[in-house]
Amino acid sequence: MTVSEKVAYLKGLAEGMGIDENAKEGKILKTVIDILEDVALEIEDLNDGLDIVSEDLSDVEELLFDEDEDDGCCSDDCCCGDEDEDYEFEVECPSCGETIVLCESDLDLGEITCPSCGEKLEFEFDEDEDEDEEEEDEPEE
Repeated sequence: MTVSEKVAYLKGLAEGMGIDENAKEGKILKTVIDILEDVALEIEDLNDGLDIVSEDLSDVEELLFDEDEDDGCCSDDCCCGDEDEDYEFEVECPSCGETIVLCESDLDLGEITCPSCGEKLEFEFDEDEDEDEEEEDEPEE
């Protein structure tokens, strides 16, 4: 039973008892019941507000936890959750010095925006150069 229902029950009891509202005790009882009704309505409004805040907080938590799953990548097209591509690269923003973790798909875009300072970072990634460097590092047979 809610507080409002309990107050309504109490009000019904007072009316059923035939309490004279013009008598001193009747005036006090009626005033107390009216105040209880107001308090019950305020409690309901607060509960409604708490429900709204709770839903909003759930939305915020969902957004925060989804960002954490990206492992710090700053691109919406990031490959971090993709099992086929495991390559990550760290670059330092020349403007603010912040270290940014990039995925291979970020490099394919050719540019990103630094999440710390908003500076636009452009870069080129040539897979052929990377493969040539790996071949030079391998010992010849």
